[in-house]
Amino acid sequence: MSRRPEHDVNRAAQSVTAAVAAHAPLNVARRPDPVTERPVVRWLLTGIALLFLALFLVVPLVAVFYQALNKGLAFYFEALADPDALAAIKLTVMTAAIAVPLNLVFGLVASWCIAKFEFRGKALLTTLIDLPFSVSPVISGLIYVLMFGAQGWFGPWLQAHDVQIIFAVPGIVMATIFVTFPFVARELIPLMQAQGNDEEEAAHVLGASGWQIFRRVTLPNIKWGLLYGVILCNARAMGEFGAVSVVSGHIRGQTDTMPLHVEILYNEYNFSAAFAVASVLALLALVTLGLKLLAERHMSAELSAARDVPAYAGPPTPSTVAASGSHAGSRSVPSSFQQSVNTTHASQQHPLKQGEL
Repeated sequence: MSRRPEHDVNRAAQSVTAAVAAHAPLNVARRPDPVTERPVVRWLLTGIALLFLALFLVVPLVAVFYQALNKGLAFYFEALADPDALAAIKLTVMTAAIAVPLNLVFGLVASWCIAKFEFRGKALLTTLIDLPFSVSPVISGLIYVLMFGAQGWFGPWLQAHDVQIIFAVPGIVMATIFVTFPFVARELIPLMQAQGNDEEEAAHVLGASGWQIFRRVTLPNIKWGLLYGVILCNARAMGEFGAVSVVSGHIRGQTDTMPLHVEILYNEYNFSAAFAVASVLALLALVTLGLKLLAERHMSAELSAARDVPAYAGPPTPSTVAASGSHAGSRSVPSSFQQSVNTTHASQQHPLKQGEL
């Protein structure tokens, strides 16, 4: 029996391959996608989400500005120029100006300790940071009343030394600090943990001090996460109602913040003035939302970049050094020269080169 020519075999193989390639896309296309829902389901879910946002977010926000401007711009600015309203705005800004920097320092220190070091009580510290999230703000204010009030633990001593904390500005600041101190730390801890310690260790090897490592390595890496936490902390500080309501005493023109002043005006049936002050809080919320989106975008980019960086594999092993030495002679002169130029260029661009330290 004679053998078939080789070109006939190749031709048959090519025809089989072409037939498989022609029918394979059809089979793949017929498979249902387990991830993508039907268009009707997608449109239905999107419509429900938009309807929910419109009813519970957009409509109330529009109602606030509509009621604030219902009697005209003249009455609007007159309500904001009222001495009690100005005092409430001033107290709110002052409280935030004190609470936010203190929480900023605490958040940096706490996140640095938790993300960079291992020590006893680390889990307890992390739990205590989350405590204001699980405690009602009213209970938080009541704790300060029981501690610093007239009948509290330190009340007699404070009265003897003529120091007033409850129903005064110090109590408002302390209550605001308590309810807002987790925000900065809770934003920085996962960011620092994702970035790791490799850059700080490299800076330490180059001879950088602790302050230089923090200022030139750690802080630039966490700047957007830090801004994100500060924005959330400031928004909560300006809009806090429960804890401040307990410790303020509702002294009009002295211990009323903007949320408390809105409540007083609304209880007096002065609706237009109440909504005028509320519109200022709404504007601050919109500005905060815009800054939050900007910081969140940059922070997500930094987290993605931190996850893409390969971990440090440790010092080279003797076998790796021997292998690299055996291949060193086979490298061409232009390639070695180009690598040395790239290394020199990278060292000139590094912010912590040894010459600057």
